[in-house]
Amino acid sequence: MAKPVIGIIGNSHLINDEYAVQAVGVANIEAVAELTGAIPLVVPALPAVGAISDLMEACDGFVFTGGRPNVHPSHWGEEPTEKHGAFDPDRDAVTLPLIRACVAAGTPIFGICRGFQEFNVAFGGTLDPEIREIPGRLNHRMPPDGTLEEKFEHRHTVRLTPGGAFARILGATEVMVNSLHGQGIRDRGGRVVIEGWAPDDTPEAIHIEGAPGFAIAVQWHPEWRASTDPVSRPLFMSLGEAVRRRAG
Repeated sequence: MAKPVIGIIGNSHLINDEYAVQAVGVANIEAVAELTGAIPLVVPALPAVGAISDLMEACDGFVFTGGRPNVHPSHWGEEPTEKHGAFDPDRDAVTLPLIRACVAAGTPIFGICRGFQEFNVAFGGTLDPEIREIPGRLNHRMPPDGTLEEKFEHRHTVRLTPGGAFARILGATEVMVNSLHGQGIRDRGGRVVIEGWAPDDTPEAIHIEGAPGFAIAVQWHPEWRASTDPVSRPLFMSLGEAVRRRAG
């Protein structure tokens, strides 16, 4: 029997600052390949590639990856500022309707960092552009210096709702995670259930209420060293189980 396919949403990137490509971090590809039992397929975040229904026909589930460009604030009725950073309107045009369509259809989806924020915006939520400037909040951004290992090392705890989806998957009500994001949830979307918080109460783990399929997202980066990380491994394995059930 053929393996199911998990689409990994790409990001726009320029090679040598001039040649446009769609790229996915190898860590995302390896996490899907090693832990889900599915074939990873890079999905260009370009509306011209095809209709949302075509993408859903091609894939049995999706990973909405992190990315440097942010969701454009026009999606929640705000004007962009310097704090909002760079944008990728093509990715917005693909991911936001794709998330809603997958939830409606019961297609398994997993959001990571920007993907976490896309889940919230897709269901009517808003984002803070610079949470480190909010009084009482931590600086959640990637450290500017050090090796990749140092940048992706665990930096804070996340407390989880007892009995919630994440506590069941992870077998714990507190876990250690990395932190590499500037934006965060301000107002949660109408169907967004927050199940995990950093020590400064920044939302870190969510699921979509009433979704008939697997629909969870995290603000950290579980793809990093996923096969050996005690938090990342069960998240990706749970995605794989959901995708295999969905694929029949």
